[in-house]
Amino acid sequence: MSLDDRLRQHVREHKSGMLYDLMFAVVWVALVGFLFDFVFVGAPRWTFYMFMLAGIPAYFGFFWSLELARQAE
Repeated sequence: MSLDDRLRQHVREHKSGMLYDLMFAVVWVALVGFLFDFVFVGAPRWTFYMFMLAGIPAYFGFFWSLELARQAE
């Protein structure tokens, strides 16, 4: 099986999950960018990077809580 075939198969199997991941990343980066362009204008640059890094636990926390809510139904 070629790399092309494996990539197509992976995308076919995980299409919606990959779309949700991309949407979360775009929204998170846009939100942090907005906050530091208009709200935290004078904040040090390292805080911007810390907010970006906070997207990693935010991602897992969001989807974990979403999964718990689905199981509770």
